[in-house]
Amino acid sequence: MNNIHLQRQQLRSQCQIIFPGFHSPSPAEEFRAIAAWCEANSIEHDVYGEGELLSGFEQKVAALLGKPAAVFMPSGVMAQLIAVQIWAEQSGIPRFGLHPTSHLIGHEEQAYQALLKLHGVPVGDRLSPMLAADLEASRQSLACLLVELPIRCAGGQLPGWDELQALKDKARERGIPLHMDGARLWESRAFYGKTHAEIVEGFSSVYVSMYKGIGGLAGAVLLGEEEFIATARLWQRRLGGTLIHQSPMVASSAMRFDERLSQMDACLQRSQALAEGLQALTGIRVNPAIPQTNMMHIYFDAHQDKVMAARDKIAAEEKHWVVGVVRPAEVPGWSFTELYVGDQLLGLSNEQVLPYFQRLLELSRAA
Repeated sequence: MNNIHLQRQQLRSQCQIIFPGFHSPSPAEEFRAIAAWCEANSIEHDVYGEGELLSGFEQKVAALLGKPAAVFMPSGVMAQLIAVQIWAEQSGIPRFGLHPTSHLIGHEEQAYQALLKLHGVPVGDRLSPMLAADLEASRQSLACLLVELPIRCAGGQLPGWDELQALKDKARERGIPLHMDGARLWESRAFYGKTHAEIVEGFSSVYVSMYKGIGGLAGAVLLGEEEFIATARLWQRRLGGTLIHQSPMVASSAMRFDERLSQMDACLQRSQALAEGLQALTGIRVNPAIPQTNMMHIYFDAHQDKVMAARDKIAAEEKHWVVGVVRPAEVPGWSFTELYVGDQLLGLSNEQVLPYFQRLLELSRAA
């Protein structure tokens, strides 16, 4: 980590109020909380994937999503690679479809090509959720279609409910299994007003994250039919994912699972109220204009270096951390940041928050 990143990390840790995300406990606080929860619930370690804590949590997630079986894995990268590998094996087609901004394309060093020798076919527009028309336009044979809900790189956008059902119908018509990249499925339920099981119905396999949204130390759950999950467990062992103990990851997820899910409606409402206030500030735009999850992209009419310098100045002088990383936008001179709304903004009104964004803009222009 270079000096400027380390300095900014230290600057953030000194802030009394942090706008983005959920409260993040220190390692000592987290470990004490896990220890207390394990003691209160008489938790024992799992051993190479066998144990009551692990199997009980897998069953709980499977029941919530309406799937017959589930397996806990140390990472979402592993879970999704295993899913596409199984569908490729079963179909005999070394090719699968995915959104142009999929995590598999942008953040995994081409693992599906390097490790599994599979070909990924981009489907749809990178700034919009995947639709039935996008699948119709892609005429290649596909082992499966990986659908991300929501599209993070488009500010957390989701297809409408009827659009999602139409995509399911089109995939069924083409005989293509759907796999859900549900890293942020937990954040999507509030928008649809449906149960998690209703949303994932029609998907042959589903991945959900246990640290994004839920706040666990790490980990993911892969879900599907019993035969599919049995094969996934085999691949998990092949890829070195059957750890001696997964109990720390599972406990950190299980102990806050229900509470985090219960907060998602309030987080969406807070996101929409904040977005409305932000768009009244000259020099800011929000995508989407009305957030569909508790996530949005905030665009600034200023260079990213100036915005980050302004953020650092506010942090140093006023002990408020307004935004995270700011990146260049496609429009020259503009920049943007991703704002994830968690419990840290639930207790703050627009009257308390918007002046800091106004200050951020003023300092950016003056820089």
